[in-house]
Amino acid sequence: MGLTLIEKILLRHSVSKKLEDFIYANVDFCFGNDITAPLAAKAFLKAGFDSVFDTRKVGFMCDHFLPARDFKAANNAKLLGDFSRKFKIKNFFDIGQCGVEHVFLIEQNLVKPGQLVIGADSHTCTLGAIGTAAFGVGSTDLAVAMKEGKVWVRLPSTIKFVYKGKIGKWVSGKDIILYTIGKIGVDGALYKVMEFCGPAMKKLGMDDRLTMTNMAVEAAAMTGIVQVDELTVKYLRQNQKFLSGRQAGKIKNQKLLKSLKSDKDASYENIMEIDVSKLEPQVACPHLPSKVRPARSLGGTKIHQVFIGSCTNGRISDLRIAARILRGKYIKRGLRVIVSPATPRVYRQAAREGLIRIFVEAGCIVGPATCGPCLGGHMGILDKGEVALATTNRNFIGRMGHPESFVYLSGPAVAAASAIKGRIVHPEEVTR
Repeated sequence: MGLTLIEKILLRHSVSKKLEDFIYANVDFCFGNDITAPLAAKAFLKAGFDSVFDTRKVGFMCDHFLPARDFKAANNAKLLGDFSRKFKIKNFFDIGQCGVEHVFLIEQNLVKPGQLVIGADSHTCTLGAIGTAAFGVGSTDLAVAMKEGKVWVRLPSTIKFVYKGKIGKWVSGKDIILYTIGKIGVDGALYKVMEFCGPAMKKLGMDDRLTMTNMAVEAAAMTGIVQVDELTVKYLRQNQKFLSGRQAGKIKNQKLLKSLKSDKDASYENIMEIDVSKLEPQVACPHLPSKVRPARSLGGTKIHQVFIGSCTNGRISDLRIAARILRGKYIKRGLRVIVSPATPRVYRQAAREGLIRIFVEAGCIVGPATCGPCLGGHMGILDKGEVALATTNRNFIGRMGHPESFVYLSGPAVAAASAIKGRIVHPEEVTR
């Protein structure tokens, strides 16, 4: 019997070199952010640990509450900086040098195909788009991994999602994953791996693939993963040119890359085929990512705020789509529209391409790389009764502010079009 991609990676990292129900596995990289990592650092010190397993394989990204919203946020960043200096951790990234962690990690070549990566953040699963086994863990798990370089993993089963058909105009990876979660529910992949493949998947760009794996956890999956192909390799090679003199992520092992595919006779818990040919832009309604409806059916839904950004849709391709719709137009009077490029690199690229100017001239607020609005932390908190349309990944009660506010989720095309109308619309309403 053959193996799935996730099984191959776990077997390669297993200390016992066996696939057992519970696997003690070697970690290639572990990380936390300015909310979760301080807890891990405190647990690390409380346990009396005096060193990390590898100073190059531990990372801290300050992205959630920076620029610091208050004293506690500033203190958390300082704590991580002090901890990093004490234990000689190489990969500490503070404001101005950092971005939203799940985008930033790939930019910096800190994670690579075939690796086992753990992060103290539920959206660590994003990294599976490049063929990485990436799992979210708790802060205490991170503390132990920082010392031992190992983690316990329960062997998950895999659901294979095969996407077929031609992808329509204005339809993106966000629409495909929202539709998928709408079909299986928020617990439809509980502690399982969602493996995304098929002819339509091969047509998707890497940013769209990253969006899909990012939201695997919204179906309660352990992670999402995409098999490595030529597009993956090209994407990672192009990423090299941005890192002057840095070769840590250089793709050398072609044999390894060719092996990062599931075997044809691999065993799956279930195989689901989805035809995307008739799929339209989707919107998840409050208060679950699974309450999905076509955007054109929500034309009467008025909104108070639009947020374009996050680890789900804050990449350069997302900003290009939004700018394409907003160019030469102005947002609805009285509406707040916040655009947050996911990393400083994305921001700089958007500036070079004139996208930032388009957003500003359209009346948008362009902010720094931060997770703040997504989790109701800062820079875009909702008041009671307010309605937001966001390109983020969660719309639970109180997710972006007041428990009596309402959050709808969409891709950047719907978000930008809706910003012009002041209500949720299909992009065709402003582009035809």
